[in-house]
Amino acid sequence: MDSMFDILMGLPLFRGVSHERMSKTVGDTKLHFLKYLPGETIFRAGQMCSSVAFIISGTVRIHITNPDGRFSVSQSLMAQDVIAPDFLFGKITNYPGDVSAVDTVSILLISKTDYIKILHSDNVFLFNYLNLLSMNAQKAVEGILAVSTGDIAERIAFWISALTQPRSFDIRLECKQRDLVGLFGVQRSAMRAALDELKDKGIIDFSLYGIDVKDRRALLGLLHNHAEASDEE
Repeated sequence: MDSMFDILMGLPLFRGVSHERMSKTVGDTKLHFLKYLPGETIFRAGQMCSSVAFIISGTVRIHITNPDGRFSVSQSLMAQDVIAPDFLFGKITNYPGDVSAVDTVSILLISKTDYIKILHSDNVFLFNYLNLLSMNAQKAVEGILAVSTGDIAERIAFWISALTQPRSFDIRLECKQRDLVGLFGVQRSAMRAALDELKDKGIIDFSLYGIDVKDRRALLGLLHNHAEASDEE
């Protein structure tokens, strides 16, 4: 079984750092390890994001709903993922949705103050975080711009990528098909044809009330020059 040091070295925001630097970081930083049982709430929507939260083991479920409840997205994350890392800084520093444990989950929390010290301690830490923020910002812009122009299947792919984290899985979009048609500004028949095409390829399943993404990687494979193209996914 990997040691905790090896697990930390494998976390995406710590990759590429030397063993010497990592040893010093672990020694100088307060690391908080928490365990959650299946079904327990880890964070609630609107809760202050005051720490960076790494999943050390287990699977978590994130559920985000828009204010009027017409659209919601759920996704699962697993070990080595970071929970909503782009909400640690900026104007909005609240978790965008409810986060709960699917099975027994171990979480590593590092306070924002301590994490800022880590970012200052080595450029590799800083570049890892900046690259993650840049990728999320770029794919969000792509997703928004894609809603109203281009091939419908590609627009759906851009939209889903903008709403979910790179390594997420078991993705569920809950929305009535008529609301989806209104969002994309297309005819119902065109939307149905695009959904049928994606279903035939084994990428999604759908009903009148939502879309289940079966293969996020294949969905992004429909796109060119996407922000996640160089990601490990």
